[in-house]
Amino acid sequence: MRSSYSAILRRVFPAAASVLMVLGACGAASADPAVPDLGPAGTALIHGDLASTDSTGLPGPGPDGRLVASSVPEGACSATFVASDGMPLALCTGFVGLAPPGVAVPTVKLFDPVSAAPIASLQLPKGGLLGGVYGYLDGSDRVVVADGTGAIDKVAHRRDANGRWKLSVDERVDVSAGIPAGDAITGVAPDFRGRIWFATTGGVIGTVDATGRVAATRLPDGEKLTNGLSVHRDGTSVLTTRALYEMRATNSDAPEVIWRQPYEAGAIRKPGQLGPGSGTTPTYFGPGGDGWVAIVDDAPRPQLIVYRVGDGSQVCRIPAFETSGQGTENSPMAWGNSLVIPSTYGFGYPPQATSGPSAPPTAPFTGGMTRIDVSESGCHRVWESGDRMASLPRLSRADGLIYGLSYGPLPPGGGIQQVGPVYYTAVDFGTGDLRAHREVGVAPLDEPLQLTGTIGPDRSYWQATVGRMLRIAP
Repeated sequence: MRSSYSAILRRVFPAAASVLMVLGACGAASADPAVPDLGPAGTALIHGDLASTDSTGLPGPGPDGRLVASSVPEGACSATFVASDGMPLALCTGFVGLAPPGVAVPTVKLFDPVSAAPIASLQLPKGGLLGGVYGYLDGSDRVVVADGTGAIDKVAHRRDANGRWKLSVDERVDVSAGIPAGDAITGVAPDFRGRIWFATTGGVIGTVDATGRVAATRLPDGEKLTNGLSVHRDGTSVLTTRALYEMRATNSDAPEVIWRQPYEAGAIRKPGQLGPGSGTTPTYFGPGGDGWVAIVDDAPRPQLIVYRVGDGSQVCRIPAFETSGQGTENSPMAWGNSLVIPSTYGFGYPPQATSGPSAPPTAPFTGGMTRIDVSESGCHRVWESGDRMASLPRLSRADGLIYGLSYGPLPPGGGIQQVGPVYYTAVDFGTGDLRAHREVGVAPLDEPLQLTGTIGPDRSYWQATVGRMLRIAP
């Protein structure tokens, strides 16, 4: 999933090497920690975990979930986290009519865990829109996010002397020397060596260690990044508008390409996607939890492609959808050897969120979601549903349900721009059957905009829409 609202471009892998930049303070990389510097399991990342499985070990509200609280945060919140003290935090932007196209003001917001009311807010320097999308909670419950100055900010929440909640930047790590003029950080993620990885829209992939030492590599000209980073113990997966990369960084060296696999990508975006190229963040899953990596390409009939992480060889390939819309901006959810892929083809994003006209200009948002199981002998479709999921769903491994917000049946004539009920939806992972479908809002105020929800430890499902923050609970 890109969760991005900026233009992305085109092609080419020139023959050889990347450009290496080693900048900043000198010093050895920190020792390999047991775990990354990451907040609570399941609630610290936009895609659920570093493998980007969009799943959690926490149970959700279940079939009886209902809207218990909501608020108007004055911005669309693309990522919501829950800290170890139970306090929800979100990365929000005011891009719908509140900022110039392609530009966003990243804002960190703190919410009351019961009423869902925003109780503190901190605006960061504006820059590329993606800077306010792909962040995470670190082990100190700080929101780690890129701002518009070429810095990575660590934002803490705490009470002041009067007992009021405040947000403040505890630490700012300057990585601007590794970023070309006009470029911007799209995402950040911690690794297992105590470093922070970062990626820019223009194709710079870098790390910064605890000493402030920055090491970065430039991917081939013309390859852009608008998706997040996926991380496992031995490497990081990066998906550009042309190819999938498995990358590794040893000690303080710059990230190097272990293997590269190009995929079919159109030159013009499809309706329901934000730009040309794949809209998926790579998903690690399978043997050992990270033996395979999956993407959905940008072919006219998109393909799910699964590769072996070790050498980039193909495990299997299958059309991503049969009856669903033929395209997706959302990443596959993963559990064991299974993937679940929602379709976004035809979804109506705001014009300022996309990279330009699509071909065709419009299409019905038919929706749909499918489960595909993977083995060394191939890919096998288990089920395909007609659910019109309008948010990036979250899979609970604790209760076997897939949670999200959805629309009702496709109205006559297509329904490109949604007006009408928005439903809290839970789908059975095993069968694809609908287990919950309860109205919780009305679009356009509650247009889910394919934003990402989070399940907290109290079973509350936190989901932003374009106009509100919703708390859904049993």
